[in-house]
Amino acid sequence: MAYLVVRMKGTVNVPYGANYTLENLNLEKKFRATILPENPQSLGMLRKVKDLVAWTSADVQIIRELLEKRGRRPGSKPLRDSEPAKGYKNLQQLAEDIAGERVAISKLEGIKPWFALSPPRGGFKRKTKTSYAQKGVLGENSELAEIVKKMM
Repeated sequence: MAYLVVRMKGTVNVPYGANYTLENLNLEKKFRATILPENPQSLGMLRKVKDLVAWTSADVQIIRELLEKRGRRPGSKPLRDSEPAKGYKNLQQLAEDIAGERVAISKLEGIKPWFALSPPRGGFKRKTKTSYAQKGVLGENSELAEIVKKMM
């Protein structure tokens, strides 16, 4: 599996260390999402910026939806099923490889390593300033997949 990570807070008053980590995660702006492999290094980076991002385990279905609806090639051209990335026949095969951690989205040529999302239709049902354990959306959030579907 892989982590689906979404930046929930903006760029103002972010500490230098957290900002550096977010740049390395390709999350420079609010409501950007990315997919990371599930390993101790990724988890450490996520815990460092837990007050700014939300994350959950991503399955093949949500990754494919992100690639179809919000995947972009250089020049902000949409990602098509006929020409997804070098070495792949369709988006389903690409989504399965990303979910199975056989390839990292940041290493692929011809695909931007992030997805630009909108604010969720219908708004957030929980607080955006507190962690998931405190009835918010930040940190490790098991309901994030549903929120991301409303953001696409």
